[in-house]
Amino acid sequence: MSQTPDSVVRTYIQQHRAAFLDDLAEWLRIPSVSAQPDHAPDVRRSADWLAAKLTETGFPTAEIWPTPGAPAVFAEWPCDDPQAPTVLVYGHHDVQPAAREDGWDSEPFEPVLRDNRLYARGAADDKGQVFFHTLGVRAHLAATGRTTPAVHLKLLIEGEEESGSPHFRALVEQRAERLAADAVIVSDTGMWSEDTPTVCTGMRGLAECEIRLYGPDQDIHSGSFGGAVPNPATAAARLVAALHDEHARVAIPGFYDGVVELTDRERELLAELPFDEQQWLRTAKSYATEGEAGYTTLERIWARPTAEVNGIGGGYQGPGSKTIVPSSALVKLSFRLVAGQDPGQVEKAVRAWAEQQVSPGIRCDITFSGATRPCLTPLDHPALRSVTRAMGRAFEKPVRFTREGGSGPAADLQDVLGAPVLFLGISVPSDGWHAPNEKVELDLLLKGVETTAYLWGDLAENWCHAP
Repeated sequence: MSQTPDSVVRTYIQQHRAAFLDDLAEWLRIPSVSAQPDHAPDVRRSADWLAAKLTETGFPTAEIWPTPGAPAVFAEWPCDDPQAPTVLVYGHHDVQPAAREDGWDSEPFEPVLRDNRLYARGAADDKGQVFFHTLGVRAHLAATGRTTPAVHLKLLIEGEEESGSPHFRALVEQRAERLAADAVIVSDTGMWSEDTPTVCTGMRGLAECEIRLYGPDQDIHSGSFGGAVPNPATAAARLVAALHDEHARVAIPGFYDGVVELTDRERELLAELPFDEQQWLRTAKSYATEGEAGYTTLERIWARPTAEVNGIGGGYQGPGSKTIVPSSALVKLSFRLVAGQDPGQVEKAVRAWAEQQVSPGIRCDITFSGATRPCLTPLDHPALRSVTRAMGRAFEKPVRFTREGGSGPAADLQDVLGAPVLFLGISVPSDGWHAPNEKVELDLLLKGVETTAYLWGDLAENWCHAP
């Protein structure tokens, strides 16, 4: 009896499982820590290793793309059908710092296989999730009998994601023609849980600012001058107090302009997730929820814009008292943005609001750092449907939808390339990204391989451009 395509994929994966894991372990041994200058040669070695492995996998093009910082890897495998859609896979090969004394049970750059889990820095974030594409495309070819993928397949694997991607947007802009795609697949995210496969449909954007408030030219005596001159520490407190209204909505005029509201269907889908709020609070080391009225906790952290006070200070901070009017104060704010918001417009709104909050005797100096745009893929987009079907085949379970409350460079790909961004990740919260004893569940890692083996054919067969 002939095998079904799915059984061919699964057999192929099992036959090549050991070699796949050996290769991944070899890559994980390279301490590609982009944040530490001493590891710059290791980050380059990691890029070289991946480019060579992609060539070995079958990609006819595999290049190292230098940046002013750490190098990225680009690979391309054209389809023999010129009308096939083009798909760009994004991930990163750099990792967070790690040392045994941080609390690791084993050396972080010496992979350990235990209880069907692979422990090492980068196992989940993000080398494991990048590497499953190599076996996935080979399983796709084995099951279909093709000699090229069913889509024009491109990979862009960044080397500075763990350092804030300082050169990523410029790289994408410079190489936009080579990176052109109909859809982007981001494999640097996760699922809800081992038992609940999910696809992320969006990430929030980010804008950050530092507000410095200046009063007297130096600290002055509060008995001689207090109550008669503006106090920048008081101004900082008033500024922060004015940031939200009584319903925990951001009170900056124009802040919500353009916000794409959740649809009733999206709210229903989020409500279907098995969310345990008390467990979530324990994870957050907090005791109560709070936020914008009229929204659930998941809606607040995934689909609503926010303003947070990250730091506030000014005046004397030492032991005892020092009766002064301080000369300056500081407030650090961050804004998580959702689809429809433009970081540039938010910056203008914040500047205008802050200047209106302070009295004429206080000088207000606002500095914004680099911003990240939000990204969102509609639930009815054909590429999202393909990702969902492919994951459903692999997991043999219904696939639900999530969003990410954080921010990342995926939005730059959407912004520059004009392509929808889809998220395909198999990591789970217990994998411990950025923490000691980071690991990846091997069963889930191989489900990621299987998902990609189905995905390329589904995209080629069902692709149609969204309106």
